[in-house]
Amino acid sequence: MSETLIIADTEGFLHDSSDAKKGEEPSQIDWKSIVKPLSLIVGGFMLFFFLPMDSARFTNAIIESMALAKWYAQEHVLLCLVPAFFIAGAVAVFVSQGAVMKYLGAGAHKVLSYGVAGVSGSVLAVCSCTILPLFAGIWKRGAGLGPAIAFLYSGPAINVLAIILTARILGPEIGIARAVGAVVFSIVIGLIMHMMYRKEEEAKNAAAMHMPEPAVERPLWKTSLLFAIMIGLLISATWGKPEQSKGVWAAVFAVKWMLAGGFAVLLGILMVRWMGVRLYKLIFSIVAVFVFAAAIPQQPLIAFSIGLIAFVSLLTTTRGETESWFLASWDFAKQIMPLLLAGVLVAGLLLGTPGSEGLIPSAWISSLVGGNSFWANLFASVIGAFMYFATLTEVPILQGLIGAGMGKGPALALLLAGPALSLPNMLVIRSVLGTQKTAVFVSLVVVMATVSGLIFGHFF
Repeated sequence: MSETLIIADTEGFLHDSSDAKKGEEPSQIDWKSIVKPLSLIVGGFMLFFFLPMDSARFTNAIIESMALAKWYAQEHVLLCLVPAFFIAGAVAVFVSQGAVMKYLGAGAHKVLSYGVAGVSGSVLAVCSCTILPLFAGIWKRGAGLGPAIAFLYSGPAINVLAIILTARILGPEIGIARAVGAVVFSIVIGLIMHMMYRKEEEAKNAAAMHMPEPAVERPLWKTSLLFAIMIGLLISATWGKPEQSKGVWAAVFAVKWMLAGGFAVLLGILMVRWMGVRLYKLIFSIVAVFVFAAAIPQQPLIAFSIGLIAFVSLLTTTRGETESWFLASWDFAKQIMPLLLAGVLVAGLLLGTPGSEGLIPSAWISSLVGGNSFWANLFASVIGAFMYFATLTEVPILQGLIGAGMGKGPALALLLAGPALSLPNMLVIRSVLGTQKTAVFVSLVVVMATVSGLIFGHFF
């Protein structure tokens, strides 16, 4: 048998000499460009082919996943996320990089930078997803990794309202432990992240030192007032109904939409005075919102939605920094929203909604977090890290779990890991910081929450 030769043609294709003798063309199939999409198609086909639609638990988990996504869309997207996107966009446009580097940069004084990060985050009192656009905004403007992480953790975790509610419902000792633990976590985790990536931070700081100081278009007090009004609008619009019908919190809730409207009008006035927006546009927007609020008083969310549409119209029909504001906000929205939606769907599928079950039975969770063992605290931390908690909802959920036999140590571990993290939150952080830094951050939160739960459970 004659030996077969391998011949290279002029186009770079390798083919068998026997094919050349027969006059056949060499193969031009690029398998690398075919394997990946083909694998996705086959994988998708196999997934749908073997869907266990006859399983009641699976079909219920699908329904719970959709229900969680619906609830998230109704309660959080318009009231929390959209305002947060605009605040993040405002950070990118109105806050100079020099100011961010001065107070939150890698070379800033540690006490100042972590103090500013902790206070700024805690004032917002938002959930683990609403903090993400704001975190991405200060990170892209040059904030150091440590202060940015402290801000990321402190926003959902150091929530004054949630800590007060925790102390009242779950007991003062767990409320105090949550407050102290959250403050310590934000600083310690930020410092550890800074130390682990010190060389990268030093290079970032050195590069920033050679950047020219940007021109400041308005004084600091004007920028501060602008952000104070936007934060006031965000907090008032998302103010939840308290359990007690009397008291300060109930009084604020009774006038929440009046407060939100007042902050919105103030924001509009500043846009007219400082950003060149035409007065007639503002008046038309206010009239439109007022008409819908008066026509459908029982559905204030509709008037709020009209207000958002009017706000976008004011931004996009005025050239200059308002148009830049919209574009910066849009960049954050298109980066974060798809990941959040995917994360919410998966979280609902696995864990269900509060009071209902997903693929993972709640009885398993309750049985695994009893007592104060290392594994009970670790499991509570991991479950808390992946489960999505809206602001203040972790307290009634924990109240039910404690009633089912959950130990106080695992309860604290879940409180310290849960509000600050969630599966949607992790996906977005990864898109901003990368896989490695995200894994380190999540691991630090889980480990510290586990240790804190063990210590607390030992004494209480």
